[in-house]
Amino acid sequence: MGLKNPYVFVILIQIIKAGMTLFTKAAVNGGMKSFVFIFYRQLAGTVFLLMLATIFDRRSATQLTFLIIFKISAVAFIGITLATNLYGIALLYISASLASATINCVPVSTFFFAVLFRTEKLNVRKIEGVAKLVGITICMGGVATLAFFKGPILNPPPFAFHSAHQQHHDSSSRSTRWIIGCLLSFISAFSWGLWNVLQAEVLKTYPSKLHFTCLQCLSSTVQSFLVAIAEERDFSEWKLAWNVKLLAILYCGIIVTGVSFYLQSWVIAMKGPVFYAMFIPLNPIITMISSMFILGESIYFGSIVGEIMLVVGLYSVLWGQKNEQNLAIESPLPVQAEKICINAEDQKHENA
Repeated sequence: MGLKNPYVFVILIQIIKAGMTLFTKAAVNGGMKSFVFIFYRQLAGTVFLLMLATIFDRRSATQLTFLIIFKISAVAFIGITLATNLYGIALLYISASLASATINCVPVSTFFFAVLFRTEKLNVRKIEGVAKLVGITICMGGVATLAFFKGPILNPPPFAFHSAHQQHHDSSSRSTRWIIGCLLSFISAFSWGLWNVLQAEVLKTYPSKLHFTCLQCLSSTVQSFLVAIAEERDFSEWKLAWNVKLLAILYCGIIVTGVSFYLQSWVIAMKGPVFYAMFIPLNPIITMISSMFILGESIYFGSIVGEIMLVVGLYSVLWGQKNEQNLAIESPLPVQAEKICINAEDQKHENA
């Protein structure tokens, strides 16, 4: 049962993506150019997915048309090339935990685009619609709390590994760096929100999930290469060695791009984009705890308060969505019973 349970997969995806944030932060802190890193991770993911598609899913590929190729390329640009490059740059300016926290805007943007594209309903006259709206509002409040309210520091001094020089540098330019980093991270979050909804639409015409993910990665690899070569023409920056940068590329390419993107397509096809997006608040919780031990980042009281708000909002929206699905399943029954009663009455009149 667990192997086909979307709840298991969607939580696993968030664990994988929390690792992505940590590895990406480690790579860019180690001096690797963000655009080059994104290209290499997409290349690794594409090679891995091509192998999987060739071995396991060769016969189930849906026929490609020019329109489908164009749609897949456009979706890949929005959700992978644009979003991941902006997120990678943001990590140069803000901490891993803060970048992960701003990605909690993805549920809000996904819900907005889902309502805009009419793939999700919002009826505020019903309790389910109110629960959704309240849940999204609480999520937005949680994001604002994470971004603007720090409060007292909670983790003890032994976990603060940063040097005094780095802390002084961060303090002197914190305002400008925060604005740039958060702005880029917010834009990437809205790109991911739109991507979640567009994927669901494209999968209706191209249901082969593994090939769909593979084609997205292939398109984004080409796009990311063009961006990287335009930005970084010093090929000494493209050299790889056996270090944390290569490990980050392999993890983000194979595990994140290869495995989690496929699982994400599967979850979205099964449960819809908003269901997937509502589990994204789990990502910063995992990232926050991990970054404290691995990267030595500080944990603040405001972060805990914000995460609690995000979890409350998460379950409020899920409750509303689950109840709406149950009502949709049960609603045809009364209609059918009403038709039977009407037919019975007509039969009586005819017999009379």
